[in-house]
Amino acid sequence: MTVITPDRFLVEESPSHAAHEPNRTLWISEAGGLTLFGAFIEVLQPGSRSSIKHWHSAEDEMVYVLEGEIALIEGDTKTVLRPGDAATFQAGVAVGHFLENRSAKATRCLVVGNRAAVDTITYPDLDRVCHRDRSLPDDIWTNSVGEPAPSPY
Repeated sequence: MTVITPDRFLVEESPSHAAHEPNRTLWISEAGGLTLFGAFIEVLQPGSRSSIKHWHSAEDEMVYVLEGEIALIEGDTKTVLRPGDAATFQAGVAVGHFLENRSAKATRCLVVGNRAAVDTITYPDLDRVCHRDRSLPDDIWTNSVGEPAPSPY
Protein backbone atom coordinates (compact mmCIF):
# COMPACT_ATOMS: atom_id res chain seq x y z
CA MET A 1 0.00 0.00 0.00
CA THR A 2 1.14 3.53 -0.79
CA VAL A 3 -0.15 6.47 1.21
CA ILE A 4 -0.24 9.66 -0.85
CA THR A 5 -0.33 12.92 1.09
CA PRO A 6 -1.17 16.15 -0.75
CA ASP A 7 2.47 17.24 -0.76
CA ARG A 8 3.26 14.17 -2.94
CA PHE A 9 0.64 14.84 -5.63
CA LEU A 10 2.15 15.48 -9.05
CA VAL A 11 0.99 18.96 -10.04
CA GLU A 12 0.30 20.19 -13.57
CA GLU A 13 -0.67 23.82 -14.10
CA SER A 14 -2.40 25.37 -17.09
CA PRO A 15 -3.23 29.02 -17.65
CA SER A 16 -6.68 30.27 -16.83
CA HIS A 17 -7.62 32.99 -19.28
CA ALA A 18 -10.34 34.31 -16.99
CA ALA A 19 -8.55 34.29 -13.60
CA HIS A 20 -5.20 35.25 -12.12
CA GLU A 21 -4.56 31.80 -10.65
CA PRO A 22 -3.77 28.85 -12.94
CA ASN A 23 -5.93 25.75 -13.20
CA ARG A 24 -4.29 22.77 -11.49
CA THR A 25 -4.39 19.03 -11.95
CA LEU A 26 -3.23 17.22 -8.80
CA TRP A 27 -2.36 13.67 -9.88
CA ILE A 28 -2.94 11.07 -7.19
CA SER A 29 -2.62 7.97 -9.39
CA GLU A 30 0.78 8.97 -10.80
CA ALA A 31 2.14 9.69 -7.32
CA GLY A 32 1.06 6.17 -6.30
CA GLY A 33 2.42 4.46 -9.41
CA LEU A 34 -1.01 3.30 -10.62
CA THR A 35 -1.31 2.28 -14.26
CA LEU A 36 -4.81 0.82 -14.76
CA PHE A 37 -6.75 3.98 -13.92
CA GLY A 38 -6.11 7.68 -13.50
CA ALA A 39 -7.26 9.70 -10.50
CA PHE A 40 -6.71 13.38 -9.94
CA ILE A 41 -8.15 16.47 -8.31
CA GLU A 42 -8.96 19.13 -10.86
CA VAL A 43 -8.93 22.72 -9.62
CA LEU A 44 -10.75 24.98 -12.07
CA GLN A 45 -10.65 28.74 -11.71
CA PRO A 46 -13.74 30.87 -12.49
CA GLY A 47 -14.43 30.99 -16.23
CA SER A 48 -12.35 27.86 -16.96
CA ARG A 49 -13.25 24.58 -18.65
CA SER A 50 -11.97 21.12 -17.80
CA SER A 51 -11.45 20.16 -21.44
CA ILE A 52 -12.82 20.43 -24.93
CA LYS A 53 -16.18 18.64 -25.30
CA HIS A 54 -15.35 14.96 -25.88
CA TRP A 55 -16.36 11.34 -25.34
CA HIS A 56 -14.35 8.11 -25.07
CA SER A 57 -14.98 4.85 -26.91
CA ALA A 58 -13.22 2.66 -24.32
CA GLU A 59 -12.76 4.64 -21.10
CA ASP A 60 -15.29 5.21 -18.33
CA GLU A 61 -15.01 8.50 -16.44
CA MET A 62 -16.38 9.75 -13.13
CA VAL A 63 -16.40 13.23 -11.58
CA TYR A 64 -17.13 13.91 -7.89
CA VAL A 65 -17.45 17.52 -6.73
CA LEU A 66 -15.41 18.27 -3.61
CA GLU A 67 -15.74 22.05 -3.41
CA GLY A 68 -17.56 24.80 -5.28
CA GLU A 69 -20.17 24.70 -8.01
CA ILE A 70 -19.53 23.47 -11.54
CA ALA A 71 -21.61 23.32 -14.72
CA LEU A 72 -21.59 19.95 -16.45
CA ILE A 73 -22.26 20.30 -20.16
CA GLU A 74 -23.27 16.99 -21.75
CA GLY A 75 -24.49 17.26 -25.32
CA ASP A 76 -26.76 20.32 -25.26
CA THR A 77 -27.76 19.86 -21.59
CA LYS A 78 -26.33 21.88 -18.68
CA THR A 79 -26.51 20.47 -15.15
CA VAL A 80 -25.15 22.27 -12.09
CA LEU A 81 -23.14 20.03 -9.76
CA ARG A 82 -22.41 20.90 -6.13
CA PRO A 83 -20.27 19.31 -3.39
CA GLY A 84 -21.26 15.68 -2.94
CA ASP A 85 -22.68 15.37 -6.47
CA ALA A 86 -21.15 12.92 -8.92
CA ALA A 87 -21.47 12.38 -12.65
CA THR A 88 -20.46 9.28 -14.59
CA PHE A 89 -19.68 8.89 -18.28
CA GLN A 90 -19.88 5.39 -19.70
CA ALA A 91 -17.42 4.40 -22.42
CA GLY A 92 -18.92 4.29 -25.89
CA VAL A 93 -21.82 6.68 -25.23
CA ALA A 94 -21.48 9.18 -28.08
CA VAL A 95 -22.42 12.32 -26.15
CA GLY A 96 -19.63 14.83 -25.57
CA HIS A 97 -19.09 16.41 -22.15
CA PHE A 98 -16.96 18.92 -20.26
CA LEU A 99 -17.05 20.88 -17.00
CA GLU A 100 -17.12 24.66 -16.82
CA ASN A 101 -16.68 26.82 -13.74
CA ARG A 102 -19.31 29.53 -14.17
CA SER A 103 -19.10 30.59 -10.51
CA ALA A 104 -17.00 33.27 -8.82
CA LYS A 105 -14.80 30.80 -6.86
CA ALA A 106 -12.42 27.98 -7.74
CA THR A 107 -13.89 24.48 -7.84
CA ARG A 108 -12.29 21.17 -6.89
CA CYS A 109 -13.40 17.87 -8.40
CA LEU A 110 -12.09 14.33 -8.06
CA VAL A 111 -11.84 12.79 -11.53
CA VAL A 112 -11.33 9.04 -12.05
CA GLY A 113 -11.16 7.04 -15.26
CA ASN A 114 -9.82 3.73 -16.47
CA ARG A 115 -6.87 3.67 -18.85
CA ALA A 116 -7.78 1.51 -21.81
CA ALA A 117 -4.87 0.14 -23.83
CA VAL A 118 -6.56 1.54 -26.95
CA ASP A 119 -9.15 4.33 -26.98
CA THR A 120 -10.73 6.68 -29.49
CA ILE A 121 -11.62 10.12 -28.16
CA THR A 122 -14.08 12.09 -30.27
CA TYR A 123 -14.31 15.90 -30.15
CA PRO A 124 -17.65 16.48 -31.90
CA ASP A 125 -17.60 20.29 -31.93
CA LEU A 126 -14.17 20.42 -33.61
CA ASP A 127 -14.36 17.52 -36.08
CA ARG A 128 -11.36 15.91 -34.38
CA VAL A 129 -10.68 12.34 -33.32
CA CYS A 130 -7.77 11.24 -31.14
CA HIS A 131 -6.63 7.65 -31.69
CA ARG A 132 -4.76 6.58 -28.55
CA ASP A 133 -2.72 3.41 -28.34
CA ARG A 134 -0.79 3.42 -25.08
CA SER A 135 1.88 1.17 -26.63
CA LEU A 136 2.79 4.02 -29.03
CA PRO A 137 4.69 7.17 -28.06
CA ASP A 138 2.15 9.63 -29.52
CA ASP A 139 -1.57 9.94 -30.17
CA ILE A 140 -2.75 10.08 -33.79
CA TRP A 141 -5.16 12.88 -34.69
CA THR A 142 -7.61 12.84 -37.59
CA ASN A 143 -10.84 14.50 -38.61
CA SER A 144 -14.08 12.50 -38.51
CA VAL A 145 -13.45 10.92 -41.93
CA GLY A 146 -9.94 9.75 -40.99
CA GLU A 147 -7.81 12.40 -42.69
CA PRO A 148 -4.76 13.60 -40.71
CA ALA A 149 -5.55 16.69 -38.62
CA PRO A 150 -3.71 18.74 -35.98
CA SER A 151 -4.34 18.30 -32.28
CA PRO A 152 -6.70 20.97 -30.90
CA TYR A 153 -4.49 21.25 -27.80
